[in-house]
Amino acid sequence: MGKRNFGEASLTYHNEPVPGKIALKLTKKCESQEDLSLAYTPGVATPCTTIHENPEDVWKYTARGNLVAVVSDGTAVLGLGNIGPEAAMPVMEGKGVLFKRFADVDVFPICLKDVFMEDGKSDPKKIIETVKRLEPSFGGINLEDIAAPACFEIEQTLKKALSIPVFHDDQHGTAIISLAGVINALKIVRKKIEDCKFVVNGAGAAGIACAEYYIKAGAKRENFVLCDSKGVLDKTRENLNPEKQRFADAACTTAKTLKEAMVDADIFVGVSVAGCVDKDMIRSMARDSIIFPMANPVPEIFPDEALEAGAAVVGTGRSDFANQVNNVLGFPGIFRGALDTRATDINVEMYLGASKALSDIASEKLPEDVHKILSESYPEDAANGMFDGDKPLNNSYVIPKPFDPRVVPKVARNVAEAAMKTGVAQIQIEDLDAYEKQVTERIKSLLKTL
Repeated sequence: MGKRNFGEASLTYHNEPVPGKIALKLTKKCESQEDLSLAYTPGVATPCTTIHENPEDVWKYTARGNLVAVVSDGTAVLGLGNIGPEAAMPVMEGKGVLFKRFADVDVFPICLKDVFMEDGKSDPKKIIETVKRLEPSFGGINLEDIAAPACFEIEQTLKKALSIPVFHDDQHGTAIISLAGVINALKIVRKKIEDCKFVVNGAGAAGIACAEYYIKAGAKRENFVLCDSKGVLDKTRENLNPEKQRFADAACTTAKTLKEAMVDADIFVGVSVAGCVDKDMIRSMARDSIIFPMANPVPEIFPDEALEAGAAVVGTGRSDFANQVNNVLGFPGIFRGALDTRATDINVEMYLGASKALSDIASEKLPEDVHKILSESYPEDAANGMFDGDKPLNNSYVIPKPFDPRVVPKVARNVAEAAMKTGVAQIQIEDLDAYEKQVTERIKSLLKTL
């Protein structure tokens, strides 16, 4: 399909048979006078007064427990930049499609206007105050496509202020998925994360979050070199935001440019711009280097070039290459586990549980039914034997596929377990094996209705 035809097909997809991609679905019948009386007046007064007397009953008598607000101001839409709240709405609806399709989580997309400063950038205070007022209606908040550095203050403040989980997928989603790939890639090259030198190109929301998260997983801050559009973050740089300053203060390097920083690095993580890495830069890295050029739609370097130059493992953000870092592997299962335990937060331990689930899945033998599903969804990969063997993990398969039916149940299980262990769960799940099977069956049942 040509570029123009693809664009026309996308517009048709978003317009027909009705505009948009999501709609409200009734969960109770309303076909008789009695049904109407129960759904609205006078019957609705009973749950209202019950909740008034005991606010916790809101989880029992409303849809709040399975409802997530996807909130954006449209200032940092992937690949498009600051396009504003109206233009961001198709992305937020798309997020809703993925939440529902993969984890049966219901979503309201909320795009905010009049939350900007005079220079057009996000005003953290306005967004924080707006989202705080939404809390009674939702079981969780997914922040989306809000530009740095405002997104850091917004998420950190809301996590402290709200009693429901707040998650900024642009930061932590990329970090969680890519760490799973790094963990498995390190198994292949037989290196330890604490010994590896990292270069991260792109010091916005995703780049900073990836680096901070890898440190939580065992990497050392002094082994990181972060680069932005002006070069390496080091002690000579001025006017850095606090998130960048932490890495500048810890930097143990004389490098000033990305090219210089890449010398002897073990792992490159790119969340920046197309084509900024070449073969010579890959050749200058340490032996058996791991490359995650995740710029979209064009990566920092194409996988074939990186592999030809000596990289051992390469992952990108694109679905047409191996090892796609796709956030749909994370947020649906993360919120499923958080909602099912009625967690008050999504914390680092829950992130790590999600990464472990994904790294484990790519290392496990595929059950026959899963092999069949993946063979149908990814016929070329199946023909190449990607899903075969007792331990399919290899340099082209360090991250599981989005349509692997094990992903959401396993992620939800690990997230729920971490929520309970860290004390943020308000509902205890006694049998995690049974819970994982329950989530699997829930999604199977959903797919039959779609």
